[in-house]
Amino acid sequence: MSTRLRPTSNASSLMQDLPGGFPRDQDDDNSATPLTLSQAVHARRAEYVRPKHIRIKIGTWNVASCKGTEKDIGGWFVEGRGISDALSGFSIGENGGVHREDTRGRSSRDQGEDVTTQEARYERKQNTLPNGDPGSLPGGEDVSLYVLGLQEVVDVGSATEALRPYTDPAIATRWKESMAASLPEGYVMVAEQQLIGLLLLIYAAPDLAPELRSVSTTSVGTGLMGYMGNKGAVTARIVVGETTRLVFINSHLAAGADKTALERRNWDASQIIQRTKFEPIQDITDLQQSTGEQIGDEDFAFWIGDLNYRLESIPGDDVRRLLMLHTRNEYDTNAQSGKTLDKEIQLAAESVGQRAERGSSVSSVSTASVKSSSASTSSHQTSTASTAPTALVDEISASEDPTSLQTTLSSLLPHDELHQQIKARKAFQDGWQEGPIHFLPTYKYDVGSVGVFDSSEKKRAPSWCDRVLFRTRREKLAYEAKVKEEENARKKDEEMRASGADQAAEDDEILYDYDPDADGTNFNADYDENDDYNEVEDGVVITKEGFEDELRLEYYTAHQRVLSSDHKPLNAVFMLKYDAVVPELKAKIHAEVAKELDKVENEGRPNVTVCVDQHNDTQAEQCENTSKTFEGVWFGEVRWGQSKHRSLTIANTSRVPASFTFIERPVGAGQAPGIAPKWLNLRQNDSSLSSSSTSSPPTTVEPGETASVELDIRIWDSSLVQSLNEGMKALDDILVLRVEGGRDHFIPVRGKWLDTSLGRSIDKLIRIPEGGIRKLQNQRPDSSKRGGGGSGSGAASPVMGDEPVRFSAPRELFRLTETVEELVARVVAEWDMTSSDADSAEAPWSHHPGWPFEESGWSERGTETWDDALSDACDALDSDQPLEASLPPELPKMQRLYVLASLLLTMLENMPDGIVTSTLWTRIDHLLSENEKTKRKLTLEEQRTAIEEILSSSPSHSISFILLTSMLGRISQEIAGASKSRDEPPVSPTRKNASPFRRMTGSLGRLPETSHAELAAEAWGHVFGKAMVRLPGQGGKKGFGVQERRRLEMMRMFLRREEKG
Repeated sequence: MSTRLRPTSNASSLMQDLPGGFPRDQDDDNSATPLTLSQAVHARRAEYVRPKHIRIKIGTWNVASCKGTEKDIGGWFVEGRGISDALSGFSIGENGGVHREDTRGRSSRDQGEDVTTQEARYERKQNTLPNGDPGSLPGGEDVSLYVLGLQEVVDVGSATEALRPYTDPAIATRWKESMAASLPEGYVMVAEQQLIGLLLLIYAAPDLAPELRSVSTTSVGTGLMGYMGNKGAVTARIVVGETTRLVFINSHLAAGADKTALERRNWDASQIIQRTKFEPIQDITDLQQSTGEQIGDEDFAFWIGDLNYRLESIPGDDVRRLLMLHTRNEYDTNAQSGKTLDKEIQLAAESVGQRAERGSSVSSVSTASVKSSSASTSSHQTSTASTAPTALVDEISASEDPTSLQTTLSSLLPHDELHQQIKARKAFQDGWQEGPIHFLPTYKYDVGSVGVFDSSEKKRAPSWCDRVLFRTRREKLAYEAKVKEEENARKKDEEMRASGADQAAEDDEILYDYDPDADGTNFNADYDENDDYNEVEDGVVITKEGFEDELRLEYYTAHQRVLSSDHKPLNAVFMLKYDAVVPELKAKIHAEVAKELDKVENEGRPNVTVCVDQHNDTQAEQCENTSKTFEGVWFGEVRWGQSKHRSLTIANTSRVPASFTFIERPVGAGQAPGIAPKWLNLRQNDSSLSSSSTSSPPTTVEPGETASVELDIRIWDSSLVQSLNEGMKALDDILVLRVEGGRDHFIPVRGKWLDTSLGRSIDKLIRIPEGGIRKLQNQRPDSSKRGGGGSGSGAASPVMGDEPVRFSAPRELFRLTETVEELVARVVAEWDMTSSDADSAEAPWSHHPGWPFEESGWSERGTETWDDALSDACDALDSDQPLEASLPPELPKMQRLYVLASLLLTMLENMPDGIVTSTLWTRIDHLLSENEKTKRKLTLEEQRTAIEEILSSSPSHSISFILLTSMLGRISQEIAGASKSRDEPPVSPTRKNASPFRRMTGSLGRLPETSHAELAAEAWGHVFGKAMVRLPGQGGKKGFGVQERRRLEMMRMFLRREEKG
């Protein structure tokens, strides 16, 4: 087999044969790298491919927008007709030259119509090929792939055509019809691409067409402004036999004979290479490319077209005269066409002589010698100036017989711009090559003639404008390796010059360090794909897929006797040997490999088992039967601030170490990305994992061992609480555990959210019946009224708007304020009874004016005991249970007070619209602003009355406001009374004390005139003002500061007495 394989003993060695694989390290012989199914099948490719040979015929022709040129296409391109043996290298000279036989084993030189007769019957829009020509190149069914590149199928010099916004399909249709009529039956068109005047058509034989895959065509314009399509390229990419990439480029580069035009041609070629993009391809290992391929990614490339490279630094008249001396042999000199040719030779000779006389040319040809050449081509008399260098004609005479066409061509080819640019590495230098040129220049001829070069006034110099270049992957890699080697050598030279080593090398005493043991140890560091050819025979090309193909050029010639254009068409015939996939064999190998890999995978693939701990559910949870049917992490009922813990046990049940990590889970709309939802906390190896991270640190578990992952939930976030209450979100998510080299495990996480009164507006709170929000939740309203909670999240949240108003103000506020007041009275009374003047400890309200609502005085805040107590108190509030009784018995009264004070502030802060809504505040703010502007200031009582009138427009908000300010007033009076009792004489034991808790009536919210009362009003104004009043987010930073000042001023109005006077 031709497929190149190395001996393989394990999975690691198989990887070396994959496309782009790196050489195997010497120390990795015992390693086992897992293979995918496609890779393993590819590693056995030698067993399911067979060598196949196909002939590819590539033709290029600039038809110069001449009418009727499509009538010649079948004759010269498909049938191989129109070749002049003497002028196309098939029979070169009579003196020991090469004489080639046509495909039928006979020379075509003596067959068919002569040139004179052919030109005499020439007529536009008619077939111009010689009659009786059997064809000299392989054609018909001998060719498997026909690739035709045409230029100027429309007049690209016309502004109308060049700027046409669309491609006229009628133009391509004429050519396709001509090709269809000429090709053997069963041939199909597999690729087509047109760019204004450029047209690329590819046809495949019936037995080859099914093997062609991944056909992609594209075009690149490089004409006007660098992008228009009057110049550019059309390109096609085809994969043959699932193994070999072929690229065909048909281009028309910039015209012109000056240096600027030459540079523009090079630029056009570079733009075509850079901007050509093919569609992504699925390679033989079933891997889909993320980006498309470019020119250079193929195995074999063919660049054809009118490249427009000219003959440089040679007078055009010299070239025309020399070449027509050869073409005149094909003419009858007595016929009109022969006379025309002799006239052109005469004119060219005169032009040469005139240049010699002016000193602008290095040679001159006498009229006598031209006449002699007209009579016989066996000798050409030339005259040479004694003081001038040798002329082109004399140079040929001095070295070779000037009657030899090949000698003439050999002298002209060094002046070919394309060869010069390749040698100078300015264009087509990266591995492009061309067959030997044994034919006349293909441009520019008189239309209707075989060998008359441009007899118009311009008399353009003949040139090999039309070319067929080709490149193999091997040649491209060889060029890149050469460039890399030169660059490394240059860097080493620069380093030596910089260090002075180049001068030191001249010193005989210099010593060089060399360690033979270390030599070659880092051979993989500079791996080069070109190294793969060190052991490969010449001509063999290792494809991108790792197969060994061969490409051989059989014919490369021009069809000199096609008369319908000023360009002669060019043909190249290649024989391609490639490894074709046999579908039946590949299917068999695929089944065998799948079975082997399945066995290996089961034995050596890491695998883990995830165990979820089972917790005893409450009776309410068990009634749901959720935990019994749910396979995942079930947190049960979850309420606000409650801490719940679960754990995962990850056991390695395989024979190899298993490394696992949590990866980013799939999320839907409104879900935060990351490895876990925000409400879930993960701990692994005693380290917390960020829920927003894309992955967790990997953990490796040995066979038979286990690892634990801790999961905790405690929900404080107000926005999440509101979403859960409304049913917009649910405690329902998923964790993705990825085992490296194994499968992913999806772990559902779910809980049932218990609704809370936190995060609800006053309008909703006043609709909650006795029994609390939980009673309403358990009523399970109709599903049509539910929010969007996920499955397993418990009963949907009730819709408060459908419930009647039950209370004038939220019952939860009544309960909280009443309990806080009672605790304040008891704490203050207990402090009075247990403390004495001798005690150095001072009352907490003396240090914290905002006591008991000042956070800095909450000594236990942030501890686990505090958090649990806060959650228990909220649960009692939601289920209509006694608040103080819900707190732990061992919790001191002072801490109980702090917990309930914190819960009250939390409830106020989480109300979406607050106690004083932004609408109400806007009116109050306007009132305060107007009062500041008037000369007569309102008294404190008048301002309170005006504000109360504004609040009365929303009775529930007004009552809630009065309820809270009244509570603060009574607390302030309770504290003031305790401070005053320290300065009074002791009360007689027989005297009955007044109740320690005195409710104020009448003077609502008015505080005693004490310094502490003023400080408390200031502190409470800040705390409760922010919690109760919602400011509109307008007015900028300065305006917001003014509103904050007025908010504090309003709160102080209701927390202090009116000044006297």
